[in-house]
Amino acid sequence: MPAGINVVILAAGQGKRMRSRLPKVLHALAGRPLIAHVIDTARALKPARICVVYGHGGEQVPQAMAGSDLVFVRQQPQLGTGHALAQAQPQLLAGAGLTLVLYGDVPLIGEETLAAMIAGGGDRLTLLTAELNNPTGYGRILRNKRGSITSIVEEKDASAEQRKVREVNTGIMALPTARLHDWTSKLSNRNAQREYYLTDVVPLALADKVSVASVKAGSEWEILGVNSKEQLAQLERIYQQETATRLMDEGVTLADPARVDVRGLLACGADVRIDVNCVFEGEVRLGDRVEIGAHCVVKNAEIGAGTRIEAFTYIDSAKVGANCRIGPYARLRPGARLAEEVHIGNFVEVKESDIGERSKANHLAYIGDTTIGRDVNVGAGTITCNYDGANKHRTVIEDDVFIGSDTQLVAPVTVRRGATIGAGSTITREAPAGQLTLSRVKQQSLPWKRPQKKKPAS
Repeated sequence: MPAGINVVILAAGQGKRMRSRLPKVLHALAGRPLIAHVIDTARALKPARICVVYGHGGEQVPQAMAGSDLVFVRQQPQLGTGHALAQAQPQLLAGAGLTLVLYGDVPLIGEETLAAMIAGGGDRLTLLTAELNNPTGYGRILRNKRGSITSIVEEKDASAEQRKVREVNTGIMALPTARLHDWTSKLSNRNAQREYYLTDVVPLALADKVSVASVKAGSEWEILGVNSKEQLAQLERIYQQETATRLMDEGVTLADPARVDVRGLLACGADVRIDVNCVFEGEVRLGDRVEIGAHCVVKNAEIGAGTRIEAFTYIDSAKVGANCRIGPYARLRPGARLAEEVHIGNFVEVKESDIGERSKANHLAYIGDTTIGRDVNVGAGTITCNYDGANKHRTVIEDDVFIGSDTQLVAPVTVRRGATIGAGSTITREAPAGQLTLSRVKQQSLPWKRPQKKKPAS
């Protein structure tokens, strides 16, 4: 790989067919902006400079994608790809012998494909091409009888015969940095679009005796761009299918590869099983033998080995220990930290709380801003009352505590080791260790006649 390269990402287009005020490159693929995928791939090449050319949508792109290793250049007005590269040229490092041009709306381009393009160094012009059964919409690669590239013709400017050519230009190219200023200054807008095409550097390179080479894309989907919501949805399915295939190759069992969505990084241990319609967002790590039931959402979470997440569970920014049982219909909110062998059952919500080993909250409970020790049983209907309307307060439940059903623990409050809280209690003061604490009004039975509905007048 060359010692230094520039990367220019063209991201100024409006994307009229997206029918959105959001710049096209900021629409999400797998939970992240299209251009974020391109930037990640560019970074993997370890370039000397990454320059993003933006335009439509004002400052939305640099604001959304700001990074210390990125330089942003505005193209205004937008006069074509050649004009866009010319705007970037002053920001590029002259010492980087090669400049690689990518597109912010072509998100699936692979690192290996780009590495093959830049492997030849900065003494030639290299085009990324592809053979398509249906080349409609793409510029065609024109070659002479020896097979050498002579030019690229855009479809709107192509003759009927030229449109039959199936080898297309993807737009991605690697150019000698030293030639950029000279070539871009010679581009003309005498074409159907009245734009300065970057593809017109091919005849300029040939005139300067610069070799024009080509690299074929590894997969057709690598070069697919997004110009509409339909195309975005198609790329989403491709991305998810490729991700599902990779997971299965790594040993993950997917009940249906077509019904799992990964919107970030999903790392799995051995013998992980994932049921249908699960969504993984952000960074998720699943330990060995983890099982995820159907219709779960797991976001920015770590799940320990042997844990079972039952159906319809929502986990966000939580850490779950080994051999736990969560759900169904449970919710772990940010800051939930569960030790080993914890049980969180149906319609239980946990937020900003630590729960110790073998503790259980199996039914209809809210646990917020709480520290729970080992071997604690939290009865159905228990609520930690952690908010006074202005501030949050903490509840502490020590080891071996039994909390009866329908208990309210009004924080700040502590329940000491081995205590039992009687069902239906409201606890506002410390519950002593080893004792039964309860608070109930005296039960009464009074004579009573239930009111009857009045009969309608006849």
